Amino acid sequence: MIEKLHNHLLNKLPYLKDKKLLLATSGGIDSMIMLYLFQKLNYNIAIAHCNFQLRGLESFGDQQFVQDYASKNNIPAFITHFDTENFAKDYKLSTQIAARELRYNWFYELLETENFDFILTAHHADDNLETFLINLTRGTGLDGLTGIPEQNEQIIRPLLPFSRSEIEKYAKENSIQWREDSSNASDKYLRNKIRHDLVPILKELNPNFLDSFQKTQNYLQEAQIMVEDATIMIYQQVAKEDNGFITFDLKKLTQLPNYKSYLYQWLREYDFTAWEDIYNLVESQSGKQIFSKNYRLLKDRDFLILKEIEELENDAYFIEIDQKEVKIPLKLSICKVNDISTPKNTIIFVDEDKLQFPLTVRKWNEGDSFYPSGMNGKKKLSKYFKDEKMSLIEKENTWLLCSKNQIVWVVGKRADQQFIANKTTKNIIQLELL
Repeated sequence: MIEKLHNHLLNKLPYLKDKKLLLATSGGIDSMIMLYLFQKLNYNIAIAHCNFQLRGLESFGDQQFVQDYASKNNIPAFITHFDTENFAKDYKLSTQIAARELRYNWFYELLETENFDFILTAHHADDNLETFLINLTRGTGLDGLTGIPEQNEQIIRPLLPFSRSEIEKYAKENSIQWREDSSNASDKYLRNKIRHDLVPILKELNPNFLDSFQKTQNYLQEAQIMVEDATIMIYQQVAKEDNGFITFDLKKLTQLPNYKSYLYQWLREYDFTAWEDIYNLVESQSGKQIFSKNYRLLKDRDFLILKEIEELENDAYFIEIDQKEVKIPLKLSICKVNDISTPKNTIIFVDEDKLQFPLTVRKWNEGDSFYPSGMNGKKKLSKYFKDEKMSLIEKENTWLLCSKNQIVWVVGKRADQQFIANKTTKNIIQLELL
């Protein structure tokens, strides 16, 4: 057993040998074995212990046990205390989720401030099985069935391939001391109910159940890699990233045999939860939106548009007659010229004598209208947007350059006919969107 654990560390995780490692150490059997192993192999280690203050004097007993071990073995130790129960109440979290968030936030702070390379936790194969069953009982996708990863960026779980019984055997063989957590005996938490009631039945039905489970999970992990590869490949065909938002082509998307699965894979990282509403959005009328905390998904004709939610800017910005350049809210160049070249969407030429300074840069309002260049007559801006097939997001990102209350330029799109300079114009101003 000793050789098995040592060989796993040396052969599967050889890059840890010369790294600075932070070991999450509760004082329980799993973390004390992990600590013993890395200490025996003479790795560069330090201890991180969290006192969650959930078990009264017992929590402080764990802390003292870890501190005494660190002191006796000359191992650097970082100790912290959390008011876990109040944190859970304040943020409306379960006690376990609150403890996890507090713990990992602190670990990452230590990584940065103390220049550690990796955080090591003592999760093992039975923890993985319990997590799988918890997710299964609550309903989950493939991610919830693939289990705890052996490495997730800077977090490494070196004991993950080993069972609880193997770890207990190792502790006895090496006379390793640890602290028992009394809460592990309670069925207050779902994990403990699964550990005490369900897992023993599964192991009774199949004494090699844990090995069978690990094989199954390996197959699921391979399937997940295939899903991720397909998701990336199809994303490149269906989605386009531009100007801070992502556009999904619905014609291409709906040709896929199971497009809902792709939408889920693409959008889940943006914290959407109303999945049925999102799937219905594909067939809904243009203009309908679904919101997550920080993002919105908009149906716009044959597209879904994903964009971060931003505060709409309703302020007006003024341009004086002698300004050469405007940088807020967008970058405009202003200069007098003698001749008119071919105008573009980003460059217009206007008659200075028809302007009233200061000019104003603002967002559009309901009821705005102008005389679009190249057209006869007046047009409401809302009708112009519709004719140009502009999405709601494009409308919101459109700025107007105005003289008094008259639109001079729908910036970057169309000038107003009334202000355009011609060959007889004496004072010509060139406006350019940079």
